[in-house]
Amino acid sequence: MSLRHRPREKDQGGPAGGVSVHGAERGVAPAILWSVADDPHAPPGPASVRCVLCAHRCLLRAGRRGICGVRENRGGELVTLVYGELVAAHLDPIEKKPLFHVLPGSTSYSIATVGCPFRCGFCQNWEIAQAPREGLRHTTFHAEPAEVVDAALSAGARSIAFTYVEPTIFAEYLLDVARLARGAGLRNVLVTNGYCTPESVAALAPWIDAANVDLKGFDDATYRRICGARLEPVLETLAGFRAAGVWVEVTTLLIPGHTDDPAGLRALTGWIARELGPETPWHVSRFFPAYRFGHVHPTPVATIREATAIGRASGLAHVYPGNIGGAAERDDGITRCAGCGSLLVARSGYRVTDLRLRDGACPACGRRLPGIFEAGLEHDRRGPAVGAGTGGR
Repeated sequence: MSLRHRPREKDQGGPAGGVSVHGAERGVAPAILWSVADDPHAPPGPASVRCVLCAHRCLLRAGRRGICGVRENRGGELVTLVYGELVAAHLDPIEKKPLFHVLPGSTSYSIATVGCPFRCGFCQNWEIAQAPREGLRHTTFHAEPAEVVDAALSAGARSIAFTYVEPTIFAEYLLDVARLARGAGLRNVLVTNGYCTPESVAALAPWIDAANVDLKGFDDATYRRICGARLEPVLETLAGFRAAGVWVEVTTLLIPGHTDDPAGLRALTGWIARELGPETPWHVSRFFPAYRFGHVHPTPVATIREATAIGRASGLAHVYPGNIGGAAERDDGITRCAGCGSLLVARSGYRVTDLRLRDGACPACGRRLPGIFEAGLEHDRRGPAVGAGTGGR
């Protein structure tokens, strides 16, 4: 039985991780990562609080919600409004995240609530991500953490993905699910905009196996203009996850006139190779009109090809063009050994058509492919030496 269609029962007790629901209001639970704030100009009444979950670090007076729209100061305490209130639960190929170096060919049970701390005008999932900001109401279905894990196992998934919207906004629920998933032998993967704080990286990293982080460009002014955010916290999150041993892949959506400048892409890919390592996968994704960017034309395939060449010239060993449909070429979905060039994984769209890895290594030369491959096989949590271009996880 799917989570969406299971019989709904009255809540019995609190969620698995020790968070108790406030009264009978579904979805409301104590938040993590906040403190009482020094706010000398606040009106009399309950204290103001500072949320430190994302890099906005919102100062919230009583009754106010954060930029994400799903965290609120109630009586001087920060609460989440979306604990267990799922708006989506689907079984996806892991390649759709996209994560190409994590259990290729497996499926990931993917969940989301509403909300997002960004205001990207090009968001493909804006109906749920921007729902609080746009005043949109969705029918949600409540699922306790154990129910999510049971559904994932029943579906044959090998991981749970926190995705579709920015998943850190439901961090309390995410962590409760992730702890149970880890105990059940499932991997936990994050698809994120990377707008974390060092505090939230420290809280999440022990329970997250892999993350695909959107690096939307390499210019702070562009980030502020199209996302309502800053670049530096995203770079810090990427480096923080990497240092903590989370397997990291990076996606950049090329939006014509906004994020497709060749000089910017050279800076971006050079940073990835230098700071995250040359075998960090980089996914170059084609833009299609959406939300408030309906007037922007789709990315020319030639631009995707040029960006792919830039990434490889910067020293990245694994560059994957994405979202190009019928323009895809045979090599676009292929993972090759960075040592000898042998084919290791071949894909057609989201489907793995050939998997030649042997215990996570190249069968021809024995070089390990960085990532997470066999169940129970831990990747080297340090990864290859930065700039070395050799070794593996």
